[in-house]
Amino acid sequence: MKSTYSGKVREVYDAGNGALVMLTTDRISAFDVIMPTPIPGKGIILNKLSEFWFDFTKDIVENHCLSTQVSDYPEEFRKPDWQDRSMLVKKLDMVMIECVVSGYLTGSCYRSYVKTGGFCGIKLPGGMAESQKLPEPVFFASTKAETGEHDVYISFDEVKQMAGTDTAESLRDISLMLYKKCAEYTLSRGIIIADTKFEFGIDSDGGLVLADEVLTPDSSRFWSADDYICGVSQKSFDKQYLRDWLTGQGLAGVIPPPQLPQEVCDMTAEKYIGAYRAIVGKDIHKGY
Repeated sequence: MKSTYSGKVREVYDAGNGALVMLTTDRISAFDVIMPTPIPGKGIILNKLSEFWFDFTKDIVENHCLSTQVSDYPEEFRKPDWQDRSMLVKKLDMVMIECVVSGYLTGSCYRSYVKTGGFCGIKLPGGMAESQKLPEPVFFASTKAETGEHDVYISFDEVKQMAGTDTAESLRDISLMLYKKCAEYTLSRGIIIADTKFEFGIDSDGGLVLADEVLTPDSSRFWSADDYICGVSQKSFDKQYLRDWLTGQGLAGVIPPPQLPQEVCDMTAEKYIGAYRAIVGKDIHKGY
């Protein structure tokens, strides 16, 4: 069995009959470099969070998930150790644009704002602080980078040139609806979604379908609402802890990457477990 696509985290297999099996591994990347040390259970958390969000948002847009039960997969993929970390999905013609929604001024958007007063062609009010909530969530996009390359942010006009006006407007409108519904839900559970990215494909009928992963710590910036303080960088339920450790060790982006100490793996795993617990309301199964 050979994967048809190997990403930073996922292995994708052709299951025939217009379907794929997507296996979410425990790999973790930082600064566009895949670490040699996996984070135990990370793949299960990502897969089950996406499963949760696909169900939560199915009233807004169709998604690619067909089943997460290995018993439903073609026989060669019915592997017990793939249960909870894999998904049978529709094969789509992927839109090669990552759709980003930001509700707060943070990360590269904040750095761009300090220099230019906005980002990706979007002008913002003056005098805004780091991590401040935006007047309204904003949509922008990036090109999908190949492994080892950086994403490149593009303006909405560039999205229209790449995807066509109708598709671009649908990508924007659906992404904003997804963000607003999910951000309202997580806020009720004490979690702020600062920003996130969505990916879409086009099915055989020409419709847009939500795909890949949804609102996981790998694709989103989650903050604790209780700990939120406007004007400073926030603690995140994601791999920011790993990025900070690498930076502190002078190892950010270094190739070959270092083996990670056990304490770094454990703390990173706890960030992911904490995000799942807060969003879904129960503990992840720990029999990894």
